[in-house]
Amino acid sequence: MSVGTGSVPGARGERPLPAGPDMTAATTPDIDPDDLPDGLVVADEHGRVICFNAAAERITALRAEDALGRRLEKALPLEDLEGRRWWQLTDPYGGLATRVRQPERNLLLPGGREVLVSARYLRAEPTGAVRRVVVSLRDTEARRRTERSHAELIATVAHELRSPLTSVKGFTATLLAKWERFTDDQKRLMLETVDADADRVTRLIAELLDISRIDSGRLEVRRQPVDIGAAVGRHIQAYVAAGQPADKFLLRLELPLPALWADPDKIDQVLSNLLENAVRHGEGTVTIDVTPSASPREGETDAHAATSVTVSDEGAGIPEESMNRVFTRFWRGSKRGGTGLGLYIVKGIVEAHGGTITVGRAPEGGAQFRFTLPASLPAYLV
Repeated sequence: MSVGTGSVPGARGERPLPAGPDMTAATTPDIDPDDLPDGLVVADEHGRVICFNAAAERITALRAEDALGRRLEKALPLEDLEGRRWWQLTDPYGGLATRVRQPERNLLLPGGREVLVSARYLRAEPTGAVRRVVVSLRDTEARRRTERSHAELIATVAHELRSPLTSVKGFTATLLAKWERFTDDQKRLMLETVDADADRVTRLIAELLDISRIDSGRLEVRRQPVDIGAAVGRHIQAYVAAGQPADKFLLRLELPLPALWADPDKIDQVLSNLLENAVRHGEGTVTIDVTPSASPREGETDAHAATSVTVSDEGAGIPEESMNRVFTRFWRGSKRGGTGLGLYIVKGIVEAHGGTITVGRAPEGGAQFRFTLPASLPAYLV
């Protein structure tokens, strides 16, 4: 790790560093250690601290004045999670002559404060004496947030799975034990309930897989020609067949629409989620506008290079303070129920297509979701 032009500059003064294979004095501009986002601690060839930047002060809650000039193991008394003293364990100045670094790991400061620590050993020659020990410190809060998010995801999905699985187990056990006691209509009702709960479990597992693929950037999009107007029409017909009044929905198409190549199953998933939200949480008429629009891709100015779908309702809408959290995990709005993952997945699917999605207030006062998809072609046709 190189710091400055052979020195450690900054408000605390410059302390010369020896030129060597890791310290390129001629080409690297001076960097003020206090400008670095991570904590930086540098010790000289005698093991005394010569740099302790502002981020290190913030992360360790130690003052630079108390650390500068002290031996590294005294200024930064780190222990591993088993209580072993890290500097004695790693022995940077007397250990293996071929060692050049320590990978990042969780370590503890006095009082149990947890930090992420990695180190680099700078030598004048490949197996020579250590001339500098450069230590990088990072706060663990970001990692903790990620771990809490994963734990919350597991807890949420486990909770949502428990109810349908309990129902499936209860009905199947009852049918197996007392089959002859039930009428055909009773058997059919219980089997229909089991079937619906099995579908719910399947959807939850699919959501979990989608979350995993979105988070890892591995969500695959299999592009085919998609008639977006017909796709919206199918969803409306399904709601009407399920008992919703036909005048609950208003579909407006602005023709001609550009040819749209997208993953039809994933676009159905987006439409299903947005329409379900409008029906369940909104009021009045659900209006779906399908129009040509400018491409969401930067640099593309064709006004008919993309298709936009806008879903609006006439309910209370989404509070202004919640707008920026709608597409985050576990957002459920004012009404509870569900996993709160649907809109997070919708955003991931739209962005995987190279599109954008926004939320706002509809003209009638309800919620309005608008997503735009570029009229892409599959690679083999470009």
